[in-house]
Amino acid sequence: MGDSSATTGSPQSGPTDYDYLMKFLALGDSGVGKTSFLYQYTDNAFNSKFISTVGIDFREKRVVHRMPGQDGSVGRSQRIHIQLWDTAGQERFRSLTTAFFRDAMGFLLIFDLSNEQSFLNLRNWIAQLQTHAYCENPDIVLCGNKVDLEAQRAITEEAAKEFAEKHGLPYFETSAATGQNVAKSVELLLDNVMLRMEKSVDKSILPGMRNGANLSQYEEEENKSKCSC
Repeated sequence: MGDSSATTGSPQSGPTDYDYLMKFLALGDSGVGKTSFLYQYTDNAFNSKFISTVGIDFREKRVVHRMPGQDGSVGRSQRIHIQLWDTAGQERFRSLTTAFFRDAMGFLLIFDLSNEQSFLNLRNWIAQLQTHAYCENPDIVLCGNKVDLEAQRAITEEAAKEFAEKHGLPYFETSAATGQNVAKSVELLLDNVMLRMEKSVDKSILPGMRNGANLSQYEEEENKSKCSC
C-alpha cells in the first residue's frame, strides 16, 4: 500500500479522485495514545505533547490498496481515502463518540500495555461496539500500544493474545513513538473491511453505502440478503 497525501481538520468537499471512502474509528481509554497512533500513521512522526482529545477529531490519508487473491496473486489497485476518526476516551464524552460508531466501517481498539485498567476496560469498549456499531460483529483490530515502554509494561503479550483470541480479534503490539506495527494494524483493518465488502451481497447495509455512494460498483443480480455480520 502507498499513500499520496495526509491531512487533518474538517472533511474536504469537492470532486472525488478516489474509488472508496473508508471511515475508521480509534477507540480506547483516555491516554492510551490514540492521537499519537493516528498521527504516526498519517505523518510518520511522533508528537509526545498531544493533550487529551476533546470530543472528536480526525486525520486523513490516501492509499493505494491491492487485495491479495486466494492464489497469492495481487488484485487490481483501488484508490482509498481513509478518514481516521480520533475519539475522546473520557466517560463524559461517551454519548458523543458512540454517535459516530454506526458510520464507521472498521475500528482500531487501542489499549496501553503499561496501564492495566485500559486493558480491563476493553470488554466495555467491545460491548459498546456490539450495541452501537452498524452490526454486531464489525471489523476490529486490537492494538496493545506503547510496546516501547518495556520497563513499564503491565500486560504480558500472552495475556493480550489470549484476550484477542477469545474475542476473535487480530492483535498487534504497537508503538506510536517508533511506528512499530502501526501501519500494519491499519492495513490489516483495511484488508478485512475490503474483504467484507466483496463478500457482502447487500451493500446498502455497509456504512457509507446507504446513500448510494459507489453502490453501482457493488450491485449484484442475485437476491439480496443481510451483511455477513
